[in-house]
Amino acid sequence: MAATLITGGTVYTADAQESVHERGAVLIVEDKVAAVGPAAQVEQTAAALPAPVRSRLRTVDASRMMVLPGFVNAHWHEMFAMGFTMRGALRPASDRADQAAFMAGGGDMHQISQTFDRFDPLIEAMTPDEAQAIAEYSMWIQLRGGVTTLGDMGSLNRPLSMVAAARRLGLRFSASTWASDAVCPPDGSRHLRTRDTDTVLAGFESLLGAVASDTTGRIRCRPNISYVTNMTDELARGMADLVVRHDLPFATHVGALRNEVEAMRTYYSESGLRRLEEAGLVDGRLMAGHAAFLDEHEQKLMLSARAHISHSPGKYGPSGESSLTETGVVPALRRAGLDVSLSTDAAALPGAGMAETMRAAWQMYNEMSADPTDVLPTDALAMSTRIAAKGLRWDDSVGSLEPGKQADLLLVRTDDWRYLLNPRPLESFLWLAGSADVDTVVVGGRTLVTGGRGVEVDEAALRDRYLEALRGFTTRALRVPAEAVDAVLGRVAR
Repeated sequence: MAATLITGGTVYTADAQESVHERGAVLIVEDKVAAVGPAAQVEQTAAALPAPVRSRLRTVDASRMMVLPGFVNAHWHEMFAMGFTMRGALRPASDRADQAAFMAGGGDMHQISQTFDRFDPLIEAMTPDEAQAIAEYSMWIQLRGGVTTLGDMGSLNRPLSMVAAARRLGLRFSASTWASDAVCPPDGSRHLRTRDTDTVLAGFESLLGAVASDTTGRIRCRPNISYVTNMTDELARGMADLVVRHDLPFATHVGALRNEVEAMRTYYSESGLRRLEEAGLVDGRLMAGHAAFLDEHEQKLMLSARAHISHSPGKYGPSGESSLTETGVVPALRRAGLDVSLSTDAAALPGAGMAETMRAAWQMYNEMSADPTDVLPTDALAMSTRIAAKGLRWDDSVGSLEPGKQADLLLVRTDDWRYLLNPRPLESFLWLAGSADVDTVVVGGRTLVTGGRGVEVDEAALRDRYLEALRGFTTRALRVPAEAVDAVLGRVAR
């Protein structure tokens, strides 16, 4: 049996009591947390281990570190295949000519619906090797920033290639498919079916079968509908059958944009959340992405169902979304007792990680309420760990540092000017640090990142394979001229 004692650091457990141990320790035996608490107490537990285990005990001095549970990013999309075209590498260096994108100003619902509908043929055009190389680099960015459990809510990538990437990197992954069977055409008043619903549902059933054969314990899956604008009633009912029949959580984006409600009523005669309710999808299994534009009845429905909202405040400003400030619905539902977690959502280039998202929630929720205790730093941590794991229905084994749970944790150095005199290192972390400051990442007792560098993977090799795969996909499937792509890659090489 392998055992590790991490001792002397400030340990934030993110348990239900938000326990903090100023001079604390975590004892790991095999892949689980065996003890956590004050250092002297945990060291006594380590000293009482059986002799064969004690003889192999590794001790890590964390006296100048903060120890956190691994982040759980339960609402994420793998979008790095669009690294050239979607607010990507082909932009000029200057930002002065930038215009509001289709998520801004309440949302261009026709363009959003049509863009999402085009994902399927692009995914099919991606070779499995390209898909895995792109996914590995995108997932590495998450792992390097402290994410130990990643929840896909539909990606521009092949699900099985993403599963293979997660296995290779060693992080936990809840896989999904890009589920869409309709579009809202411009100048119309009725949705247009774009693919066979049974085929879409069968795609998830196939993924479920593949995940069932996993022996690592790190791979799960959940059904997902890309967006309620791209969902027929048949798809909603089919998903409801899947989640009940296989006892799975469910995720979708709903109430995300101001213009969504009008579009839904125009094309489907009812709002997105009400359609989900009619299909039987609004209950404790539901993780709703964003959910800022819900009327009073829908808010009560979410509360009574004990559903879950995953919110991404670190992403909204750069995308032009007002899903936090315009209505204040999500903070109000959180104050009313609804589970609200934090997540990064998607980007085609590295963007706000979980650390930056925690900072955004801490600052913005408190500014909106004029109350600096509305979201405390430990609340932001819980929203990024324990509460997010609960939304994924993975809280049986991850999301907090407690005996019996998987040993997923982070070490962050706290020995420079940013932490001077502050007895609350998590507060300084939110003020002045970020994803790049994560020093060590441990998943199931295995150290995957140390000193900010991969232990089992070569980051440079991951990057090179990613760029090669991205070049092939971009020129072949997206039809971007090879000379434009090569000019960018030439600058990267220099």
